[in-house]
Amino acid sequence: MLGVPRVVSPRKELVRRPFVFVAPKVTEMTEDFEETTSASFDLPYYWGMIGRRYLQFVVAFFAGWLAVWGSSWLLPPHYKSGTLILVEQPTMPKDYVTPNISDDLQARLQSITQQILSRTRLLHIIDELSLYSGVHGPITADDKVERMRKDIAIELVRDVQNKITAFNIFYSARDPHVAQRVTRELTNLFINENLEARQQQSEDTTKFLEGQLANARQNLAEQEMAIRQFRMQHVGELPTQLTTNLQILGGLQSQLQIEEDALNSAKQQHVYLETLQNQYRTLLSAHGGQTGTQMGLPAVEQELDRLKSELADISARYTQDHPDVRKLKDQIANTEKIREQIVADIKTQSKSQAHGSLDKLQEDVDLNQSSPMAQIQSQLQANHIEIKNREEAVEGLRKKVNDYQARLNQEPIREQQLADLTRGYDQSKATYDELLKKKNESAMATSMELLQQGERFRILDPPSLPVKPDFPNRLMFCGLGLGAGLLVGIAVIALLEALDDRLYSERELKELLPASLIFEIPMISSTYDAQVARRRMFMQWVATAIVVATIMIGSAVSYLRG
Repeated sequence: MLGVPRVVSPRKELVRRPFVFVAPKVTEMTEDFEETTSASFDLPYYWGMIGRRYLQFVVAFFAGWLAVWGSSWLLPPHYKSGTLILVEQPTMPKDYVTPNISDDLQARLQSITQQILSRTRLLHIIDELSLYSGVHGPITADDKVERMRKDIAIELVRDVQNKITAFNIFYSARDPHVAQRVTRELTNLFINENLEARQQQSEDTTKFLEGQLANARQNLAEQEMAIRQFRMQHVGELPTQLTTNLQILGGLQSQLQIEEDALNSAKQQHVYLETLQNQYRTLLSAHGGQTGTQMGLPAVEQELDRLKSELADISARYTQDHPDVRKLKDQIANTEKIREQIVADIKTQSKSQAHGSLDKLQEDVDLNQSSPMAQIQSQLQANHIEIKNREEAVEGLRKKVNDYQARLNQEPIREQQLADLTRGYDQSKATYDELLKKKNESAMATSMELLQQGERFRILDPPSLPVKPDFPNRLMFCGLGLGAGLLVGIAVIALLEALDDRLYSERELKELLPASLIFEIPMISSTYDAQVARRRMFMQWVATAIVVATIMIGSAVSYLRG
């Protein structure tokens, strides 16, 4: 046998391994098998690497964990205080009192947040609570404001319908009591600002509606005045007076027809009385005596028959109290008196002729005021006055008829003009009524907001006093340390393996020798080697126990103290 105790390599040297024999040639099957074996995962190699590098791995792992976990105790702690604010809905149902402010709670929260996080508000809190006074180095007011804005966090709480039902306010500080005080101050600001914002917005809405209502009232009053003036300027020409105008026009036309008929009758009476007067004068001038008087008697009787016939005709249409009926009755009575007077005059003339004094008769007739001639002249004067009055009445009635006809002709124009005015008035009236309704509802909503019966913020969980720091989370750092220790241990093993120039596997030996292995001689361990291996195993277990115990204790401390 040929023993090879040491193989010199430019990068590695052979460790105490079994002696091997090599052959100059290998079959093709053997080479293929070796290539396949070398390409596969060499589990014995890695298992051996873990065995010989275990202690270094444990030490590196523990060092990595200790560095990460220890840094959590060196970082300055920050305590976070939080509060939960519930968004309560209005106590009054919306069917009774409709809110007059926006229902967009998210937009209102953003507006309130911007106001609270403004430079003025935050500087007031910073100065009042002496925040950020322990920061090393010069720091300006703007830097303090920016630091405080970063330390404030607001989280919205939504329901299944994505509606905001509550929100959380958080503030981080190095002192838990300071964090609680600042959170309480921010909570009060949010609640008060929400109340003021809702009240101010509600009052502004009511004032706006009052202003619009005043403008609408003034516009409505102006249109009412315009309609009133139009009605006063065009009295009798309005569409609502059409029926009345038609009735009045019909009545005027009937009166006009009656007056014209009465005028014609008066003119006929005038002709008759003039004829009768001429007959008397002819009788007297001709000294016809009884014959002339008797000649006038038939005319009187004929006129009397005519009047009675006319009375019978008009009595069939009108009552006995009608003016025309009474007038005909008076004419009949006067005509009958004239007839009676003529009859008496005939008798008187007969007596006067018997005495033979015609001049005496003429003088008696002229002087006798109750003679037919005097009565005829009196009736002629009354008839003349009647004709004049009738003509004036007819003229007045014609003017009225023409006036009402003109009104009826203007009615379509006035109807269009009034419709234009009324259309604008109706629109203004509807706008005014709507604004009045909205103003009253807004006033009720404003009263509800002033009584704090609307939507409001209520503290559900008061600002907490943190007992554990929010940062650093030492338990989380402990877990991160485990991962970091694992990575450090692997990196250390890989580095040691890369720096080690010894051969530990058959694969590495195959890579160095140009020939293939035929067989190997197992290692023969001595008693000393066994003792060294046992001590090494003991140290590994002790190191492992110490590391595990330390990590457990560190995790417990991190959990209890945060």
